[in-house]
Amino acid sequence: MNWIYVIIGGLFEVGFTFCLGKVKETNGTASYWWFSCFILCLFASMGLLLKATQSLPIGTAYAVWTGVGAVGSVAVGILVFNEPATLWRLLFITTLIGSIIGLKVVSH
Repeated sequence: MNWIYVIIGGLFEVGFTFCLGKVKETNGTASYWWFSCFILCLFASMGLLLKATQSLPIGTAYAVWTGVGAVGSVAVGILVFNEPATLWRLLFITTLIGSIIGLKVVSH
């Protein structure tokens, strides 16, 4: 169950990254709304990570949480914010995914 907390927390990290991008694109009331969503996702992400690390090794849980957030944020950047999907970016994201899976497999 704690690994599920880590993964969902990582997805909330993607959420706060997305909201941060929307804050940058908007102004006025919309900007405040996206900033509020950013804060909510930030607290949810950190809270889930905190809950998960009560029984998981902090180093492994943090690395997986950050990796999920990084991979998701790059995907959102490519799919939503039209960031470039170069061969090198995709290669290194694939390497990161392999490292996340490896950490999960070797942790107790």
